[in-house]
Amino acid sequence: MEFEHLKVEHNGLTFDVHRSGPARGPWVVLLHGFPVNSMCWDAVLPRVHEAGLRTMTIDQRGYSPGARPDDVGDYRLDQLVDDVLGVLGHLNIAYSMLVGHDWGGIVAWHLAAKHPDHFTGLVAVSTGHPSAMAAALRESDDQRSRSAYIKDFVTEGAEETLAGRDGVLLRRAGVRPDELAPILEPGAMTGPLNWYRANFTGDVASALACPPVEIPTTMLWSDADTALGRAQAELSGRFVYGDYRFSEVHGVDHWVPQNAPEAVASEIALRSALY
Repeated sequence: MEFEHLKVEHNGLTFDVHRSGPARGPWVVLLHGFPVNSMCWDAVLPRVHEAGLRTMTIDQRGYSPGARPDDVGDYRLDQLVDDVLGVLGHLNIAYSMLVGHDWGGIVAWHLAAKHPDHFTGLVAVSTGHPSAMAAALRESDDQRSRSAYIKDFVTEGAEETLAGRDGVLLRRAGVRPDELAPILEPGAMTGPLNWYRANFTGDVASALACPPVEIPTTMLWSDADTALGRAQAELSGRFVYGDYRFSEVHGVDHWVPQNAPEAVASEIALRSALY
């Protein structure tokens, strides 16, 4: 087994990247969401390695200490997508499977749709296709209610609110203390919140707009998720033109990689075997 912690420079930013797993297995790139960095995959990775797959995780823009630009505009989706492509290019990884949770899922959908020649398959965890999300926000009272918290995240001073009392609001939402520690360090909360500010203000549908996906895709959704409802998950099938699988985990909250790692790893292994 190989285990490497790398510093990868791209466009003037330095990303913390972790490579691990069997030396010659197919690559799987896993992208985290808010507010947890790539440690969210810690319980998933050993199970993926057992399936003979190599993994790469990236602490994305705003999360890697060396990749925290100040301008909100530097956190638009197109730049988040380019970061992943840049890291893969620097490491000479031409083909991989994509896995993304929460915001990492949105980035993964865009990568799969816009750069299909780089990726063998997609496993989206919790977050549906961005066009399905936009449709659910437009048409579903349930999803609008679930997403009401975003208004608080984009406001000035959200950093202080979320970091207050050792991140009590995020801990109540299910984020573990060890996962919170990196984002509670001085100045570390702004970059992650800028993902919301750059993409969930103004014309959200245009900001999220994503072509259909044509590579093999799995949508893994948990029925106890309080943030991402069934509508956006089930609508995702309309935007996948290749092989598609919908998988539902019962009784698990939003934090699927941490609380149902076996299910995540199983879907990754199955998607890899179907390729």
